[in-house]
Amino acid sequence: MRVVSISVNGLKQAAENGFFEWMKGMDADVVCVQDLLARSYEFDDELFHPEGYEAYFIDGENVEDGGVGIYTRHFPKAIMYGFAYEPADRQGRFIQADFENVSVAAMLAPSALGNEEKQPEKDGFMNAFMEHLQKTLRKRRQFIFCANMQTAHLVTDASSKYHKLEVSGFLPHERAWFDEVFDSLDYVDAFREVNKEKKQFTWWPEWAKGWRKQAGWRTDYQIVTPGLRNAILDGYIDADQRFSDHAPIIMDYDIEM
Repeated sequence: MRVVSISVNGLKQAAENGFFEWMKGMDADVVCVQDLLARSYEFDDELFHPEGYEAYFIDGENVEDGGVGIYTRHFPKAIMYGFAYEPADRQGRFIQADFENVSVAAMLAPSALGNEEKQPEKDGFMNAFMEHLQKTLRKRRQFIFCANMQTAHLVTDASSKYHKLEVSGFLPHERAWFDEVFDSLDYVDAFREVNKEKKQFTWWPEWAKGWRKQAGWRTDYQIVTPGLRNAILDGYIDADQRFSDHAPIIMDYDIEM
């Protein structure tokens, strides 16, 4: 099973930059997209419905909140819109597809980088999602959460430029959130399970000014339940692609759909 996750910074822009041509070559079972920046009805054109894939979207009250979507080659048993946290559900930040043996979700956390007033909103979201992760562990199925978390976890997940800066996305309490998820709850950072190298970034804040030569962060994750740890086969970041200021993360799992 191949799962792709990418924050597209506008699906229309990504399409113009060749996203769907690239996606067809990926041979992915599920593709999660975040930051749609459009209404769902704006994706009625066949361009946004590549052959062989079902598409599901959720948008927010305000388009600028982002919106997320899932493309899948396998018809899901159910689609869940939101995770019962009203602000996030209203903003279109979560969608989940349930299959026979696994559920896959696309998720977009709020950003507070450069806007300190939004930090409480981001923290509220992270706290609510932590509760959701705790509840998820009690369910009798496995989960893959494909998320732009707007946060880097380890020092190896952010350029050294940010290591001593007090900026949203690399604050101590934000990084401690990941410690609890991966250490206390035993969730797995699927990418880090197979790749321990430095400078494995998925987002470049100064993308428009020089792309990969600039300082980067790894803010995009596939967070999986403990029962999938041994099912992670391989994964990589396709940093050569330029659909947006984020690079796609591609993970392969030993999972039957």
